[in-house]
Amino acid sequence: MIAEDEYVLQGIVEDALSEAGFAMDILSSAEEALTLFKSGTKTYKALVTDVGLKGRMSGWEIARQIREVDPGFPVIYMTGGAADQWASRGVPNSILLEKPFAPAQLVTAVSQLLNIGTT
Repeated sequence: MIAEDEYVLQGIVEDALSEAGFAMDILSSAEEALTLFKSGTKTYKALVTDVGLKGRMSGWEIARQIREVDPGFPVIYMTGGAADQWASRGVPNSILLEKPFAPAQLVTAVSQLLNIGTT
């Protein structure tokens, strides 16, 4: 599941993860992503979220709420200016990518967290 409100970044993330064989839903707000996650209509294996999303909730908040449902759920944060907040606002055992990042870094981060979850 991807939560990103910038269409250009949505495309970059989608291309990188699709080429690596991952399927995803891309949502523009934390509220949309959280509603879809909690609905249970699909089983998601990881969250990739921008920290600064439009709407009432941030990427920090959606990750916290998802972790309340699934404490080991893999989370990758993307940010252009809030990396210094990761230690205090991020969930444990998450990964932070600072923008701009190479698409391969995102693929590696997702793969790393999914592999940890299967051991």
